[in-house]
Amino acid sequence: MAPDKNHQVVKAFAAMRSLGIGAETVKPVLKRLLKLYGGNWKLIEEDNYRTLADAIFEEQDDKLKVEKDNDMMEEDPEPAPKRQHREDSKVPVFSNGDNRRNGVTDPTSVLHHHLSELPSGSKGKGIRVHSDEGNSSLHPASGSAHCANREADTDDNPDSPYCRNKNAIVAREQQPIESHDQVITVSNGDRKKAFHMVNDITRGMEKVKISLLDEIGTEAVPKFVYCPQNTAYEYAYVHMSLARISNEDCCAKCIGDCLSSSIPCACASVTGGEFAYTPDGLLDLKLLKACIDIKNSSDTKDMVYCEVCPLQRAKNARKPGKCEGHVVRKFIKECWIKCGCNMLCGNRVVQRGISRNLQVFLTSDGKGWGLRTLEDLPQGAFVCEYVGEILTNIELYERNEKNSGKGKHVYPVLLDSDWTTEGTLKDEEALCLDATHFGNVARFINHRCHDGNLIDIPVQVETPDRHYYHVAFFTTRKVKALDELTWVSNLNGFDTRKRKV
Repeated sequence: MAPDKNHQVVKAFAAMRSLGIGAETVKPVLKRLLKLYGGNWKLIEEDNYRTLADAIFEEQDDKLKVEKDNDMMEEDPEPAPKRQHREDSKVPVFSNGDNRRNGVTDPTSVLHHHLSELPSGSKGKGIRVHSDEGNSSLHPASGSAHCANREADTDDNPDSPYCRNKNAIVAREQQPIESHDQVITVSNGDRKKAFHMVNDITRGMEKVKISLLDEIGTEAVPKFVYCPQNTAYEYAYVHMSLARISNEDCCAKCIGDCLSSSIPCACASVTGGEFAYTPDGLLDLKLLKACIDIKNSSDTKDMVYCEVCPLQRAKNARKPGKCEGHVVRKFIKECWIKCGCNMLCGNRVVQRGISRNLQVFLTSDGKGWGLRTLEDLPQGAFVCEYVGEILTNIELYERNEKNSGKGKHVYPVLLDSDWTTEGTLKDEEALCLDATHFGNVARFINHRCHDGNLIDIPVQVETPDRHYYHVAFFTTRKVKALDELTWVSNLNGFDTRKRKV
């Protein structure tokens, strides 16, 4: 089945290659699906080859599960101490002592606490590391999975988890951690505890690594494709052009950092003639308070109502129901491509991406996966934006009708902050974001009914057209390292059936 002789095969290979999946991984799965579907390509090609991608992910998960089960069944008599070469084994770092430096927590330090709780005499027994070279099931690798066993050997060995030489520990901790999935099983007789860890779920797409840790050992790594930018699924109308940005809406004459100017430039007009950010890169506290007040307000003056609501039209096009209202939100306008300033300008915060140390973790209270900070965050700090597929509301409604099911889920985000300024919107202009299949780390942020430590604020980056904008998360108060990040979502009138993670 040579891909250069079959146009459909070539397209399938290209689609998977864009996800980082090699031809050697795709070929056997594609053959099996064609045989299963009797050569029906439509079933494989629909939803941008999602069936093929899911089948590849499931095969990788099955392989990992079989290898894990086989390894767990092996008897592990206590061997004689031996040294293994570092290149033969990928072992997470365990150390004693304080793992916080300048308010930043080592992503692996949360493991140390659990290891220290084991009974004395058990710390040198039954510790196994299963490593899938690459990026786990988030991004199937071409290499085969393997496991490596390492026992503590000498007190001075920097590779040993139980090294007591402080100088060796410091040198070891300064080395970069490889990005791969780790499953660590700590056993003491019939007691076993597993940890799952991925060093970087972003696959290098963000400026900082974002780790994933399951301290409980009960969840598989969630399957989705990490994307740092929003992408239209099919019918969503997102029009970006230089012609739409008037000279009055940009600061073409600015040089360097706009915030250093004594007089705010045109880009500050949306926020009342003052910049949304401080020179420290934080959200202005007056603007933050105003956004929080609108978010918490129950006053109807902060609500607008559509003549024909796109949400109701998606449910019943012939006879739409009455609009339930949309909150009038304050926008932030950042400098964009026609502006003369550079990317270090203080009015380009969201577009520079994630800069904080974050970690996806499995919560202990049954909420599933969550997101926490590994460093202390000040009030008004930008954390991340909500990234996903850009859908029309009809597309989302149809997805919900088709895929409503069981399991753990994410919520879509409605881009309705300016729906009533242009009369009746076409379906392709009434948009939302869905991070179920394609998204970034924000898909793991859990919701609260009130008192979340994050607030979502609409941000204009590429276009003055407010049908589409970025949804940025900022801290509403100081947040300590290892605290979970949560937000209160706006779900009025929205079809909130949960989408599976």
